[in-house]
Amino acid sequence: MSRHLKLAAPAALIAIVVALAGCQMGPTVSGGFDRTLDVSGPIRLELANVSGDVSISGSADAKIHVHGDVRVSGMGIANSQKRLDDLIARPPVELKGDTLRVGKEMSHLHNVSISYTVEVPKETEVSASSVSGSISVRSVRGPVQAESVSGSVRAQDIAGAVKLSSVSGSIEAEKCGDDVHASSVSGNVTVTNAKGDVVAHSVSGDVRASNPGGRVDANSSSGSVGVRSANGDVTGHSSSGSVTVQGNPSGNSYWDLKTASGTVEIAVPSDAKFHFSANAISGQISAQIPIVIEEQGKHSLRAHVGEGGGRVEVHTVSGSIEVQGAQ
Repeated sequence: MSRHLKLAAPAALIAIVVALAGCQMGPTVSGGFDRTLDVSGPIRLELANVSGDVSISGSADAKIHVHGDVRVSGMGIANSQKRLDDLIARPPVELKGDTLRVGKEMSHLHNVSISYTVEVPKETEVSASSVSGSISVRSVRGPVQAESVSGSVRAQDIAGAVKLSSVSGSIEAEKCGDDVHASSVSGNVTVTNAKGDVVAHSVSGDVRASNPGGRVDANSSSGSVGVRSANGDVTGHSSSGSVTVQGNPSGNSYWDLKTASGTVEIAVPSDAKFHFSANAISGQISAQIPIVIEEQGKHSLRAHVGEGGGRVEVHTVSGSIEVQGAQ
């Protein structure tokens, strides 16, 4: 497992937005800068941005390449141009030892938008944050942590652990070699082909996890939850949305599935073996595959499929529960 990653509190980024809200916008000028730096060995990238999209990827030549597209506004065109010229002459790019800092001193960048394209050696650890803009990280070793207040966050082909968060934006993680933690307040969360555990949460968005290598903890307050190709423990909870899980709960797996006002659908292969317990306060419980009923009430069912296996427990308040064969 990779070392622990700390995510900066989203509230700290929101505070920056509030601080910048009173700044008046004026004439806008634009330009760009490029920096190429030589390094030897693994590095750590620390990137902080107020406004602008960020793209980070592993480089083909094991060097650091930083490109910035800059837009500056101010009270007058001369003032804006001077600030732009100063930024291009002295861009916020600093390499100290094995640490690359991009966008340092965010408080000095009022009324400045910089979109970064950063290429780093593949053996790089990444910590990136943005107030207003999307973040994309791909093809690096990691671990990776990335967060945005207003923008999507995406990670792809990361060898280590990944932690992604957004207040207002979608989250995507694909082909990560270790655990994935992904959360969004107002956006969908999608995690695909993670080799480790998956923890994926959204307040008002759908949550999807496909082909996880370890356990899954998926939760949404007002969205649906879907898990595919699950072969380990699954926790799937939704307050006002459906929960759908496809996989095999055999072995020692434990599936804990709950929804307040939505249906729960389970799809399992023909050779699945598990103990099944279901409670639906105001909904029906049905099985489209052969089961052995142990105990049945008006709104409850206890049964098993095959001999031995894992446990599947399902609870709904106002929704149906259905068990069917995998397609």
